[in-house]
This record gives sequence, C-alpha cells and structure tokens, in this order.
Amino acid sequence: MSDGKRLVSRPMSRRGLIRAGALGASGLILSGCDRLNKNAGFRDLLQSAEGLHMRSQRLPGGDALAREFLESDMSPTFRANGNREVADSAYRRHLESGFSHWALKVDGLVERPLSLPLGALQALPQREQITRHDCVEGWSAIGKWQGPQLSRILDMAGLSARARFIVFHCADRFGTTPYYESIDLVDAFHPQTILAWRMNGQTLPEAFGAPLRLRVERQLGYKHAKYVMRIEARETLDGLYGGKGGYWEDRSDYAWYAGI
Repeated sequence: MSDGKRLVSRPMSRRGLIRAGALGASGLILSGCDRLNKNAGFRDLLQSAEGLHMRSQRLPGGDALAREFLESDMSPTFRANGNREVADSAYRRHLESGFSHWALKVDGLVERPLSLPLGALQALPQREQITRHDCVEGWSAIGKWQGPQLSRILDMAGLSARARFIVFHCADRFGTTPYYESIDLVDAFHPQTILAWRMNGQTLPEAFGAPLRLRVERQLGYKHAKYVMRIEARETLDGLYGGKGGYWEDRSDYAWYAGI
C-alpha cells in the first residue's frame, strides 16, 4: 500500500462540515488527528453535531445501511491512518508468526467469556462489504472489507442484560496510553459492523490494523479501532480511562458518536 489516495467526491456531509469548520477556525490545512485535536473550533463543531446526527440515524429505526459500492468504485490506493506500527513486543511476536497463536478475548458482562483464535474468526460466516472510509482529517477512500459480524460474536458470548456498551481494547498506544474505542449496542448489532481481518482481497496488513480492525460503517474513521485484542461488554464507560469512551474522546473532546 502507498500513502497516496483518491479523494471521493460527494455532497457536503457531516465530515465535510467538520473539515470546513476546522479549516475556518484555524486558517491552516491540518494533516492529522493529533493536530486537529488542538483546534477548539473543530472540537466544538464536532461535539455540537453529535446529538443531531445520532438522532437522524436512529430515528428510522437504527438499522439504515451505509452505502455500499462496486469493485470498480474502489480507490486505487487506501491511506493508512493513525498508528501504522505497534511497538508492543507481544504483538510483534504474534505478527511474526502470522497470529497463529493469538486469540481475541471477549469478556466483561457476558455469560460465556471467549478466547477466539484468528482461524476460528475466519471460519465463522463472513460478511464482505465495499464501503467508504471517511476520515476526520478530511479525506475519503473506498475499500473492501471482510470479517464476521460483531453481533455473531456477541451472541456467542451471551451479553448480560446489564450490558450497554462494547469496548475495543487495542494493541497500539500513543505514548503510554493504550488506544481504545467503544460503541453502543445499536451499532454493535448493526449488520455492517464487522471485525475485518481481510482488506481488498488480502489479509489485513499491520498498517491497517492486523489482525482485526473494527468496521462500524456509519461513523467516522477514528471509531474504526485497529489492532483489536480484546472486546469488553460494559454497563457504563465511567472509570474506563478518561470516561468518555475512546482515546480521542478522552483527550481531545472528539464526539463519542461520530455518525456520518
């Protein structure tokens, strides 16, 4: 993969509105999340849009699908965003072995905690979808993703009636702080929410989140957690790191619900 990209044209949306607001507030072209988070105008705009877009997506019943595309629509290159490598020594060993001894942990408020090897995840019924990735940095690209639906894994684990949020604990870090993200049960059980282990017809590369990356297609790219190691069902986000449900949400006032 190269760092080049094809920008996908589309009408002004929440992503476009956020980008325009950030640029207007700063007068600068910002190149990444770590720079965007310093812009107060951008943070305020993102937060103010959160409730509106959550309501607009949930009012039809919560199951509206993100647009899916044809293979002919796929971007010739797809930019890797966020961390592109993981320094953790245990992760490096798993990567070198092709994740042959790795397993996804599923725990928290579940009846049956799981430890699922990558082969077991690949053997589950798979969903393949060609969707557009919209990054908060202002670019978009279309790619093909394959993996089991998250809902199937949660059904295997048996969610407690107390569970309200699904948290994704990741192998990558920013300094000493682990990356994590969370979604609610509406998005967790959405048919297009998958744990992708395959991208554009190939096993997911490290730069794009191997061995697993969350695809939650109706939200902005920072919600699509890479390097997923553990899934935890929780009743509340209180007491979890900064308590706002994600690394960027805790540190930069990004909206927890990043609907497109």
